Amino acid sequence: MPKEKEVEIDIIEEGLDSNSDGQALTSRQKEILRLVAQGYTNREIGQKLDISVRTVEVHRFNLMRRLRVRNVAQLLRQAMALEIISKGPPPAK
Repeated sequence: MPKEKEVEIDIIEEGLDSNSDGQALTSRQKEILRLVAQGYTNREIGQKLDISVRTVEVHRFNLMRRLRVRNVAQLLRQAMALEIISKGPPPAK
């Protein structure tokens, strides 16, 4: 990754509100997060919500940025810690 990109990402992360938590998420982001936790792919989420795959990808990127995580495992762990999703077994697809 070029240095410019790393610096740009650092600036974006530093610009986040220090109180970024589950309350800062939109209802659509929470909905997408729940579907990710249930194991749906971006394509399946897009079809289910009648939005494009790219829109789903942007929502996921924003979720990860806002919750300050780098992968889906961290995203789900943070969502459970903030009680956005439950720790119980996911509902059937």
